Amino acid sequence: MTSNLKLNLSFSTALLLFILIPVFISSGCTPPENQQESARLFDGPNPWPEIRQERITTLLAPAMERAGVEAWAVVCRSNNNDPLAAHVGCENAVAPAVFAFQLHGDQVFSLAFTPPGEAAALQELALQDSVVVVDYNVGAIRAAAAWLSRSTSGPIALNFSENNAFADGLSHTQFNRLRELLSPSARARMVSSEELVYEWLSVKLPAEVAIMAEAAAVTAQWQHEAYAQVVPGVSTDRDIADFLKAKMREAGVTDAWAPDQNPLVNSGPDRGHAHATDRVIQHGDVIQIDFGIRVYDRWVTDIQRFAYVLQPGETEPPAHIQRYWEVAREGNRRALATMRPGATGLEVDVAQREWLRENGSLEVFWSTGHPVGYQAHDVGPNLGGGQLDREPSPFAFRELREGMVFAFDGFYKWDIEGGTKTISVEEMAVVTADGAEYLTPPQEELILIP
Repeated sequence: MTSNLKLNLSFSTALLLFILIPVFISSGCTPPENQQESARLFDGPNPWPEIRQERITTLLAPAMERAGVEAWAVVCRSNNNDPLAAHVGCENAVAPAVFAFQLHGDQVFSLAFTPPGEAAALQELALQDSVVVVDYNVGAIRAAAAWLSRSTSGPIALNFSENNAFADGLSHTQFNRLRELLSPSARARMVSSEELVYEWLSVKLPAEVAIMAEAAAVTAQWQHEAYAQVVPGVSTDRDIADFLKAKMREAGVTDAWAPDQNPLVNSGPDRGHAHATDRVIQHGDVIQIDFGIRVYDRWVTDIQRFAYVLQPGETEPPAHIQRYWEVAREGNRRALATMRPGATGLEVDVAQREWLRENGSLEVFWSTGHPVGYQAHDVGPNLGGGQLDREPSPFAFRELREGMVFAFDGFYKWDIEGGTKTISVEEMAVVTADGAEYLTPPQEELILIP
């Protein structure tokens, strides 16, 4: 059987994918000619240092301008470091250090306040415009506070936030220490970095999108290979999850989210975000794989693939299962068609949700989609808010912007014995200048397991 996956990409993205990786489009009766190809995809030099530099150089200044801040300070230390340490270059801090950024027109000036122990390495890396070596008796936080007090006149962003974990890395002790050392004027200008971090992290560079596209192709390929292992009446959901875990180990990639719940393989009633169980896969089951990988220890994927286990004598799914699949698939396509710069996450969700309601689906409480990039649930607009009896998140009203990447579903939910079953056609897409495009060819048909 074949899944007849159809290209729905721009020429440039498609060319990139087919140069980088042979996309595996069979439903799984025969393994690809070279099953070890994926093991060689992500073992080269890590591109993150160069990409990080470009992100600081090209994306940080407009993000600071949109957020309305003049300066941003990140306090770094060993063992319990800031979530953004690797994004600004202080992931190797031992004694406390402060990395500061100041907006000058349309450019950012960066400097690191560091004790002598880490100064040589920072000077060699040259990620910052200036490295200020601070005596241990003075301390980096005191030196940075003095600089912020005398050199800035506008809002100073610090990493404390109620709504964004990425922007909440400043400990209570560090916050109090900085606040105490800042001048009264600077203290009055302290603001949360939440908006700045949102503006900076939500947009990905083309080089990052290319890496995620490559990883998305591998993620989808491995799911097809996993379905090829299914023996109805013998294989369990956990067996299929174990197969995917083995693929990850062979390739040297890690989990996109909690290892115990990645991948979710579920041939029975809905279980939400959960671990795979020892349920034996049976004829007539609709199987869900929700799976993501992390490559270069930085970028993640989040893709679902669905299969139907044929009953003896069947050559295609029953009419009702086929219709559920087609409705869910079209919901995903409608969400994609709504994704464009300026659209809100709520608009995308409503476009998909109205379609599933028109076609008789039970109500689905999950959002249509979410940003994906450095985490499976990354920083950016929430593609949700259209659920019944549920207030939209403030992030559902945020506008999509070119370079944002999303994982998003098309749904259909119905009653089965023991609960409900939901088809959630989850794909990944990037917002382009005039719309959006899939990162890897989307699933067009249910994978059929003989």
